[in-house]
Amino acid sequence: MQKNTIRRVLACAAATAAAAALLPAAAQGEQSAPGHETGNPINDQGSNYHYRTYVRSISPHFPGLSVEVLEFADRLLLRNNTGKVVTVYGYEGEPYVRIQPGGTVEQNVNSPAYYLNTNFYGIATVPASASAKAPAHWETVDRASQFEWHDHRIHWMSPATPPAVHNPNVKTKIFAWSVPIAVGTQRGSISGELFWVPSTSSTPVGAYVALALIVAASILLVVVVRRRRAGSGGESGDSQEGPPKEAW
Repeated sequence: MQKNTIRRVLACAAATAAAAALLPAAAQGEQSAPGHETGNPINDQGSNYHYRTYVRSISPHFPGLSVEVLEFADRLLLRNNTGKVVTVYGYEGEPYVRIQPGGTVEQNVNSPAYYLNTNFYGIATVPASASAKAPAHWETVDRASQFEWHDHRIHWMSPATPPAVHNPNVKTKIFAWSVPIAVGTQRGSISGELFWVPSTSSTPVGAYVALALIVAASILLVVVVRRRRAGSGGESGDSQEGPPKEAW
């Protein structure tokens, strides 16, 4: 029984180490993105973690309307539980996405943003039928009351370091941004700021987590071994009655 316990602890430690080794990749967003997004957004950014974009305000203010940034500065996620139609406008002021009160999410395939947002740097072919003046043609893409998308207004549109960054070791504001929206008939915007942030450590967070898990498993193994020895009298040094038992 004790041998089986030790084997289980060793197996647990090995499995823990293997699982922990995957944590850095998971923390870096190693997953495919939904919708029209192409590839891994972090790969699109050249694995550059220096960018952070923050939502500062949403207007008009309605309970049930929320926006968050995904992958540091890659995408916006808008949730609509306001009971009203929420519309997001494209780069030329055309309607791009709308979320109905019942949760239906629709995209305007005649919006240039529909095509430009398929790539992190906006490298896409926009058909002649798509323009700010074209009548909206709505297609249902989801029914989850939320939508996430690349928005080129919230991130730096080049693999080169922004000119505003004079010292890469200093947090620097790159620009303020705004995404026009409407809640019902009330026009407003999602507003925020993009920053360059310096690296705080060359060691991934996942590496520290992995080390902590391995140490914890090792401690557990030591405890089990000591209890086994104590139970057999190996540590107490007390003599035992009867003839000595064969070693196993």
